[in-house]
Amino acid sequence: MGDMSDSLDDARTAELSGRLDAVRGRLDAAVAAAGRPAGSCELLVVTKYFPADDVRRLLSLGVREFGESREPEAGRKVAEVLADWSPADVADVPVFDMIGTVQSKKARSIARWARAVHSVDRPKVVDALGRAARAALDEGERAEPLGVLLQVSLDGDPQRGGVVEADLPALAEQVSNDDALTLCGLMVIAPLSGERKRWMAESARIHNAFRNQFPDAVELSAGMSGDMEEAVAAGSTCVRVGTAIMGDRPLLSQ
Repeated sequence: MGDMSDSLDDARTAELSGRLDAVRGRLDAAVAAAGRPAGSCELLVVTKYFPADDVRRLLSLGVREFGESREPEAGRKVAEVLADWSPADVADVPVFDMIGTVQSKKARSIARWARAVHSVDRPKVVDALGRAARAALDEGERAEPLGVLLQVSLDGDPQRGGVVEADLPALAEQVSNDDALTLCGLMVIAPLSGERKRWMAESARIHNAFRNQFPDAVELSAGMSGDMEEAVAAGSTCVRVGTAIMGDRPLLSQ
């Protein structure tokens, strides 16, 4: 693991440990309250704007699933972290998902490091990711197809990104027809206005209807620091938590 041990006992590690424990406690309680099996909702720790050293600290605390949303920051950070990570078990290798808006011109680099992309909402992006994932597979830069989650627009606001419900099947078919991609499910970001519980209930309804057509698309990426409990109650399989674990965004990013 390189020189990671040099930073394990500092104040920042202690801060992250406390925040991580609190969020894990919230998630476990929410899963139990929903009558769901323990471990049925993944915690994706969002480390955008934070340095590779923070990812290393989180690795030392047992985190293996991370979310990023800015490229090329993410690509540089992933490469730096993996360069000095030598797990004894291949199953212990950390994974990184892209959760932010994807620009087609950056698809090639994203396909090199991302396990999945949660924010796919346009045919042009599907095309770009498909070509990029195929190239990465052919060149041995990835071992499996790139996972894709379609971002749903709950309020129809084009400025916030996402696909309205009526347009989901066509985009899903496009993903399903590309063997370099795997259709995993849906992603939602609850609008700022309105009741969180209602938005999450709508997310669950859309996902259930979607699975009638695409039964293997079982993932629902929903819930962040402020609405984790409501998302879990609505069936989220992945919560994306940044601020509650990482703290306020640093003034300077990489």
